[in-house]
Amino acid sequence: MVENNINILIVDDRKENLLVMKSILEPLKVNIITANSGNEGLGHLFDKEFAVVLIDVQMPDMDGFEMAEIMRSNERTRHIPIIFVTAISKEQEYVFKGYDSGAVDYLFKPIREPKVIMSKVKIFIELYIQKQMIIEQASMLENKIKELEETKYELEKANAILEQLSYYDKLTGIANRHSLENHFNMVLKKAARKGEQLSALMVDIDCFKEFNDNYGHVEGDICLKNTADTIKRSLKRPLDFVARYGGEEFIVLLPETNLNGALKVADSIKERIEDMQISHKHSKAAEVVTVSIGAISLVPSKSDSIDGIVNNADKALYEAKNKGRNRVVGYEIPCRELVN
Repeated sequence: MVENNINILIVDDRKENLLVMKSILEPLKVNIITANSGNEGLGHLFDKEFAVVLIDVQMPDMDGFEMAEIMRSNERTRHIPIIFVTAISKEQEYVFKGYDSGAVDYLFKPIREPKVIMSKVKIFIELYIQKQMIIEQASMLENKIKELEETKYELEKANAILEQLSYYDKLTGIANRHSLENHFNMVLKKAARKGEQLSALMVDIDCFKEFNDNYGHVEGDICLKNTADTIKRSLKRPLDFVARYGGEEFIVLLPETNLNGALKVADSIKERIEDMQISHKHSKAAEVVTVSIGAISLVPSKSDSIDGIVNNADKALYEAKNKGRNRVVGYEIPCRELVN
């Protein structure tokens, strides 16, 4: 059965003709709207959607041909099928004029075969339903495409966030070891290519195991966060870089920096950490949290490796710890002496 939310329009200046046409089409179970003039019919057309319009040709003020021409000139109504209903001559010149005005069919009064009208109108109703289904499906497809685009955008955003997170240490918020390796590799190649001095610091929190054992891991995490933040704030240049190397160890890269410059940065970091005044009664170095720092400086060659530089910084750090902790030990190392 045809859905009853479909509209058809009948335009005729005679009330009795409207009643006859309406009674013929009522079995179609559609909304039948009537108008007794071309102007009234146009008013309905600009207000509602219609599957088909049946127009009487002979009407005062505005005949059916004029109404059809107006419909065809308007974007909203130009595609609505028009069936002319007329009692005038069936001569070809009138029929052709009707088709030229945009009619899709002609019916002649008096109506002798109601079934013919119903059949013709029903065809256009079915076409209208198919058209609406296509429009609805196109709209659904458009919405689906929009949803997919939004999903794609959200996925890209999530991936960007995940990628960013993969380069940062979750606890401290500074660069992680993966990010360090990428950045270190880039800095090392640049220094080797340009013959520039490169310095690296390995920073280790003194007696951190004892801190965790006595103050708990929550306080230990807070200590790590504060230490990382203090190291980061101690670096003054955009090209200086700090990363969490693992556990309580941090690596600082200082491009275009000689040993004297690296030692100044290291001393600043050590003093700032001590100035945090985080109580550490179980430390062998002081009553507060302190750090030991190993510093190395070199002009790397293409054969030098990240591991070699880190190993030598670790050796300097080991010496700083052996000398009593809470201190800086640094070396300027020729490339050939790097441990690989």
